[in-house]
Amino acid sequence: MNSNLITTEQAQNALDDAELLFNTEDVESAITSMAVAITAELSNSNPLVLPVMNGGLILGGKLIPQLNFPLQVDYIHATRYRGETSGKELHWLKKPDNLTDRAVLLIDDILDEGITLAAIVEYCYEAGATRVFTAVLAEKILEQDKPIQHADFTGLHVPNRYVFGYGMDYHEYHRNLTGIYAV
Repeated sequence: MNSNLITTEQAQNALDDAELLFNTEDVESAITSMAVAITAELSNSNPLVLPVMNGGLILGGKLIPQLNFPLQVDYIHATRYRGETSGKELHWLKKPDNLTDRAVLLIDDILDEGITLAAIVEYCYEAGATRVFTAVLAEKILEQDKPIQHADFTGLHVPNRYVFGYGMDYHEYHRNLTGIYAV
């Protein structure tokens, strides 16, 4: 059982006490800028676009319709957090069917320590991808080495605080918020 299970009242209290870092307009503008950069880089590569569940769901739903070039969509689901605030070993829930000879675009909510995203990138190459690109809505500013220092496409940079909203969760709540908040 998830030891960090919280009540809806606790989730609401966290939101009430949180600081808004980026509002809806900030986030939407960042996503549009990402779409322009991704289009410039990948429009001739017939990529397979893989939102990383669950965090990449919201960003994928906003970003993919702005990519006006031939692409295919599947998803990948691997997590270390499983509702917790710190990660453990990687747990695979869904791998895509065929990555052989494909350019792959991974879409995720946040690049934090980079451990999960690095493992997913490694899996994609092992499964036959020719090139793997990473796109994240938020990249956390950390003063430490990590397996993936920077995503290929980043929307916003956030401080080293616990952030949630727009796909990022607070104990599995608040992914649906249209802004990005910090505890």
